[in-house]
Amino acid sequence: MSKNVDVFMETVRAKNPGQKEFLQAVEEVVESIMPILDKNPNYKQAKILERIVEPERVIMFRVPWVDDEGEIQVNRGFRVEFNSAIGPYKGGLRFHASVNLSILKFLGFEQTFKNSLTTLPMGGGKGGADFDAHGKSDNEIMRFCQSFMAELYRHIGPNTDVPAGDIGVGGREIGYLFGMYKKLKNEFTGILTGKGRNWGGSLIRPEATGFGGTYFAQNMLKTKNDTFEGKIVTLSGFGNVTWGAALKVTELGGKVVTISGPDGYVYDEDGISGEKIDYLLELRSSNNDIVSPYVEKFPNAKFYPNKKPWEVKCDIAMPCAIQNELNEDDAKALIANGVQYISELSNMGCTPEAIKAFHSAKIFFGPGKAANAGGVAVSGLEMSQNSMRFNWSSEEVDEKLKTIMKDIHDQCVKYGTEGDYINHVNGANIAGFIKVADSMLDQGVV
Repeated sequence: MSKNVDVFMETVRAKNPGQKEFLQAVEEVVESIMPILDKNPNYKQAKILERIVEPERVIMFRVPWVDDEGEIQVNRGFRVEFNSAIGPYKGGLRFHASVNLSILKFLGFEQTFKNSLTTLPMGGGKGGADFDAHGKSDNEIMRFCQSFMAELYRHIGPNTDVPAGDIGVGGREIGYLFGMYKKLKNEFTGILTGKGRNWGGSLIRPEATGFGGTYFAQNMLKTKNDTFEGKIVTLSGFGNVTWGAALKVTELGGKVVTISGPDGYVYDEDGISGEKIDYLLELRSSNNDIVSPYVEKFPNAKFYPNKKPWEVKCDIAMPCAIQNELNEDDAKALIANGVQYISELSNMGCTPEAIKAFHSAKIFFGPGKAANAGGVAVSGLEMSQNSMRFNWSSEEVDEKLKTIMKDIHDQCVKYGTEGDYINHVNGANIAGFIKVADSMLDQGVV
């Protein structure tokens, strides 16, 4: 790490003690962009870097609700409105027991650059609550969502902040949140994305992150005159992202052989396709965070408890679950087994040590802020459709998504080419930063 990076990070650590996820995200970006900063005195004079790592606004609030037994429960809600230089804040809501300020700041920070890469006019934000839906009834989830929105509605709007779904927030939760917003504000506006198709949602939004990450990998493959045809692909997770990736990988001729959950991973040598992909939706809707029931439904598959899928031999690995799910040992196992490409569909799914191992081995690595931008890209398209009071067909949305992911990959190539290797991390960080930084310069010290 350069001296300038080290000095800057000491300041950030002092201001954000204990926020390990946020500090990890900032350090990765700062390492990439410091050479750009050193060459641009305007960025330094305007203190762009010092300003860009500070959220514009952090909102924290209590969320009281009543469970089915009549007991009052209290959770903590957040919205981190990180940067609005290129558009209204845009980013998901995460309902999960692990949610805290560090995680949401890291996600909002990453979202700023991810949204910049899409070329759509969206700023960066993130929010959520430490609410765990497991074991909760639909009525309990509804009451929680209504209480959460009873505070959040004051801070969001179609031209201010437009949340979406994330872990623990799917179509059901978006519906409850939207209904409460509509009641409180007495208006029907595109305040949330990921809505139901009957009331303003976009086609292929649930599949978009998985589709986009697969398109990004397809563009990495094209740089080596390669395709998905016949490739063995390992996925983690089993939610919407994994489901979308499995659909698109299969369509492009690859074979998905793994899914995973906190309980372990499933290896299906025959390939996860057709009704097996459809079954992922059943697993997710069960509210049980486990994948072991898959082998009861499809007994030719094998379940490996308390293990991760990165020990399976594959050509392409696509982490789809949660931050830091793939560590240095996992990366070394993948490299030893001949992996050729990594497309990170989870946010910061790989540890810094794992990324360093991939770069050292000259394995193409697509970072989350680039590879998983398909979800927010289609959210942006949903916002456009809401503004026009118009819906595009699934084919039109898919074609626009494909173009956006190609453009993102092209930016990574432009700024990340190092001889005969493409450092997609540097490329994504630099491209995302320049657009936001230039916009901040244009708008003055605000």
